[in-house]
Amino acid sequence: MSFKNRVEGTSRSVISQKWILFLCISSFCAGMFFTARMWTIPDAKGGITRTTGVEAERLNLVSEGCNTKFLQQKDVKLVSKDVFGEVSKTHNALQTLDKTISSLEMELAAAKSAQESILSGAPISGDSEKGDSPKKRKYFMVVGINTAFSSRKRRDSVRATWMPQGEKRKKLEEEKGIIMRFVIGHGATLGGILDRAIEAEDRNHGDFLRLDHVEGYLELSAKTKTYFATAVKLWDAEYYVKVDDDVHVNIGTLAETLARHRKKPRVYIGCMKSGPVLAQKGVRYHEPEYWKFGETGNKYFRHATGQIYAISKDLASYISVNQHVLHKYANEDVSLGAWFIGLDVLHIDDRRLCCGTPPGKTFSFS
Repeated sequence: MSFKNRVEGTSRSVISQKWILFLCISSFCAGMFFTARMWTIPDAKGGITRTTGVEAERLNLVSEGCNTKFLQQKDVKLVSKDVFGEVSKTHNALQTLDKTISSLEMELAAAKSAQESILSGAPISGDSEKGDSPKKRKYFMVVGINTAFSSRKRRDSVRATWMPQGEKRKKLEEEKGIIMRFVIGHGATLGGILDRAIEAEDRNHGDFLRLDHVEGYLELSAKTKTYFATAVKLWDAEYYVKVDDDVHVNIGTLAETLARHRKKPRVYIGCMKSGPVLAQKGVRYHEPEYWKFGETGNKYFRHATGQIYAISKDLASYISVNQHVLHKYANEDVSLGAWFIGLDVLHIDDRRLCCGTPPGKTFSFS
């Protein structure tokens, strides 16, 4: 019995070892078979192995970044054949946009001016009182005659010649829409003897526009700015005219001249000039800020002479709204021209507004 059991145990051990050996060999072969398939890389054409899409993209970016010639060629391909035409179109579009912005600024200035006029209680027409909303009386032009405390004789000469008095002046305002006033500020001492003299003269004639401004020869630019800002708030007119008190004007011909341009926006009309910028001290019309106009000996930009000129309402409104930031040069006519340099303004050169016009023509100068 013991021998038989020993033989059976030995046979079972042998069988187990054979199966173990067989399984090991089979596993080894299977492993070799799959490993060979995974490591076999098919050849591409030309003997260069293939790379993945991500790797190719990375290589492409690096090569472009290092190859300057390639980048230049790529940029040239991106440029359109009609690139210059596109640049021209863009330039024209920018110019149109600038004009649109300028027009909107003018309209905004006019709207602000109208609102301020209503709030300040500006004079309105009798018909408007019947309506629900008040409307300012429409005038054709406001003529501001620039004068000084010492110019009483000049004012009397204007009153005796081309400026109607009393009922005639009121009729001119009501029927023709033409306002005429002497423009003056106040003295260095408010309420002093100079101011009292003007108040007495105004009580007799009623033809003054008093400004919140201190009179002085070196303050003419500030006075001009204050005049337009004040006039546009008081009267809603198509034109605002500035005249010196030594100028004699044919009002009918002046009105006819301005009427020819009444449908044009941003009108600046006068005797246009472009004189030299005077850098030398002590001479008349010396410009302390001559260096702003370039080299010594340069000329001013185009502007109207200061004896007489006119601007349309949109320009007067622009001055009124922006008066706190408008720079004042030594010469009043230069200052006005400078305020319009960056705007889309129509400069009208009318030689009848120049000095030396014969007395029989539109204007004469004393």
